[in-house]
Amino acid sequence: MTVRLLIVDDHAIVRDGLRGLFTGADGYLVVGEAGDGEEAIAVARRTRPDVVLMDLRMPRLGGAEAIRRLRREAPDIRVLVLTTYDTDEDVLPAIEAGATGYLLKDASRPELLRALEATVRGRAVLAPAAAELLMSRVRAAADGALSRRELEVLTLTARGATNRETAAELFITVATVKTHLQHIYAKLGVTDRTEAVAVAYERGLLRGGQDR
Repeated sequence: MTVRLLIVDDHAIVRDGLRGLFTGADGYLVVGEAGDGEEAIAVARRTRPDVVLMDLRMPRLGGAEAIRRLRREAPDIRVLVLTTYDTDEDVLPAIEAGATGYLLKDASRPELLRALEATVRGRAVLAPAAAELLMSRVRAAADGALSRRELEVLTLTARGATNRETAAELFITVATVKTHLQHIYAKLGVTDRTEAVAVAYERGLLRGGQDR
């Protein structure tokens, strides 16, 4: 079986390097390349890859939203994230969007090939940093604790900031802000931002009172 690959990265030199890597690898065929999420979706429609190697921070359309749209259009496509970033703003939205695996660009060639083999089989593959972050989030969710970033989002929300204003302040996307808010609601047992702020003040998670 030959695995059909689509390489998505906004840096041509990275795409060239990956294409060169798979040119000499048995069982893999690069069927397309894309420089951003919008182009990735268009190329995927034409080439029908088995696996997409997806960067995250790209112009026009980022990787997480591209993953969500690809998975919606073609649920059988596997997506292996290959990125430089391992923060919660990158890892969590990508996994929630439907990425099969998450690997960092400092991975060795054997590590990448092993990750691809696992991805083809539908097995989750996580870089150690990403796995540690997810485990810490699971533990935090179990005891209801908010992460540092969630507290930042909640603090700005309490000050009346919109999702767009919060995103600009924290240098994250609006979609990521919404994801954080959903996690906050779940942990606090509320359904909207007004309740979240009120409960946070009651529990002492926010300071200064609601009339600040």
